[in-house]
Amino acid sequence: MSRLDFEDVTVRYGHHTVLDGVSLTVPEHQIMGLVGESGSGKSTLARAAVGLAPLSRGRVLLDGRPVQSQGRRRPIQMVFQDPSSSLDPRMSIGRSIAEALPERLRRAPQRAEIARLLRLVHLDPDRAADPPARLSGGQRQRVAIARALAGRPTVVLADEITSALDVSVQGAILNLVREMQRDSGLTMLFISHNLAVVRYVATHVAVMAAGRIVEQGPTDRVFAAPATAYTRKLLASMPGGGPRPGP
Repeated sequence: MSRLDFEDVTVRYGHHTVLDGVSLTVPEHQIMGLVGESGSGKSTLARAAVGLAPLSRGRVLLDGRPVQSQGRRRPIQMVFQDPSSSLDPRMSIGRSIAEALPERLRRAPQRAEIARLLRLVHLDPDRAADPPARLSGGQRQRVAIARALAGRPTVVLADEITSALDVSVQGAILNLVREMQRDSGLTMLFISHNLAVVRYVATHVAVMAAGRIVEQGPTDRVFAAPATAYTRKLLASMPGGGPRPGP
């Protein structure tokens, strides 16, 4: 199993409530899209799951157990909007991935695992010695994904991972996300303000407004028959363009 549950999660900074009693289940082996306007609390929810945002109330559970009780194991990994937040510019990309491996491997097995992860995200293993500066934005995001997968998580949190990329590159990353989820059975919370992206990649969707979940359900149903005025407003503002992921 790899089900992620947020139960009555509340996050406050001083007198400001960012998340207000959020309850949400990310189904196992599915991609749950989380959408909403900027400032609605989407990223804070993901940060709460990995301990980067302190809970004022509520719990985050993985397969029914508090995430904090998982010990040294890090079954939840996060991929950020800006790959530079997880990639040290002074390190080769191979070394960055190696640092995320859950155990110390001998040199040959380590090289083999780094090569496997780079191939998994469609990068040439020969690039392992390159620093991040030699890679394009899309390639750096692929390395960030490989680094997250190096920890062998059961849940991945993807926070606006395509928003800083060109439209043509977005499509390639989205196809990669769908391929990885299909092949590995990962559970994923995919955060985006772009509804076209979420419609393409997510099996389920939750809509957040002002720190609360206002609607959730299978993506096809929510997009075809939104139940709230807020969701209808978001859908009405969705641009006709967006990424073109291809088949």
